[in-house]
Amino acid sequence: MKIVNFTEQNSLINTFVREIRDVDVQNDRLRFRKNIERIGEIMAYEISKDLNYTSKTIKTPLGETEVSLPDNNIVIATILRAGLIYHQGFLNFFDGAENAFVSAYRKYKENQFSFNVHIEYIASPLITDKTLIITDPMLATGGSMELSYHALLTKGKPKHVHIATIIASQQAVDYLKEKFPDTNTTIWAAAVDPELDEHSYIVPGLGDAGDLAYGSKED
Repeated sequence: MKIVNFTEQNSLINTFVREIRDVDVQNDRLRFRKNIERIGEIMAYEISKDLNYTSKTIKTPLGETEVSLPDNNIVIATILRAGLIYHQGFLNFFDGAENAFVSAYRKYKENQFSFNVHIEYIASPLITDKTLIITDPMLATGGSMELSYHALLTKGKPKHVHIATIIASQQAVDYLKEKFPDTNTTIWAAAVDPELDEHSYIVPGLGDAGDLAYGSKED
């Protein structure tokens, strides 16, 4: 399995990650959403380098020229709700892609330290032999990603899976390496953080991405 961690590279993506982490910047909700969207755009561009391309001839007003265009049939799948604006960044670049949405959330038990992940809703096209990009800004335990993936498999078997996240825990990366196909899965992370706290939040992380983007919610 290929794993790309952008903190190990010199990339503009690190500028926007710094801002969404910074407590003095992130409470500007409009700026937070825009930075999430821009990270999605950069991630989409980087993923595009791994696609298959064919040279095609196009006509210009003065002649003809060759251009390499991607062949992949792409489905962008997003885990609600924090993934919505991240999804838009991908859709800005893969504007001809099909789209899928999965509702996955944590259902906490009485002690508030343990939880189960529930999926209530899925809307997806057929994904057989297509390139599936699953976007979720935060990968804490990897549980929501795994369940969402299996829900999407009810719509077919993709040719390649790209897991695109902004902040992942090392635990989630290790978990998904065990749960996803090794030969046709790529994990893209803007940053991989070392640990989870007792509530399974990523440390140092950035807080609750959904609340920062859209406001707090009543559990």
